[in-house]
Amino acid sequence: MLPPTMSRVARNTVEPINAEIRRRTEATIARVAAAGPSAIDRRLAELDEEWDIERYVETLAPSLTLMGMTLGLTVNRKWFILPFVVQAFFLQHALQGWCPPIPVLRRLGVRTAAEIDDERCALKAVRGDIRGIPARARSGQPIGAWGR
Repeated sequence: MLPPTMSRVARNTVEPINAEIRRRTEATIARVAAAGPSAIDRRLAELDEEWDIERYVETLAPSLTLMGMTLGLTVNRKWFILPFVVQAFFLQHALQGWCPPIPVLRRLGVRTAAEIDDERCALKAVRGDIRGIPARARSGQPIGAWGR
């Protein structure tokens, strides 16, 4: 069985690393919230620019693949093994949420999109954005119907 997309990376990360990422996120939320609305606005803008782990992997895999293909064409045909290995691991990541760079990136504090969104939602709640949600959203009406 394949893990759900939203939790596949966290499920393949050792718990102490997940806990450290959560701790850092909570500390950032507390620090930014204490600094006031303008700090929240700045942090939300920073979060819009933050790369999630998928973007790192999606950049790393084709970079290594292109490097292997280039070296295979220009240096030695044995380099053609690199694109095959990289793409096999990339497929494994797509299906299971794990590939060799994941543990390294997670130890460096690279977060998933869901973890970044958790911080974004918490800061918006602190800022008071929750009051602006239409009553229809609280009633469970589909999001697509909000504008109607």
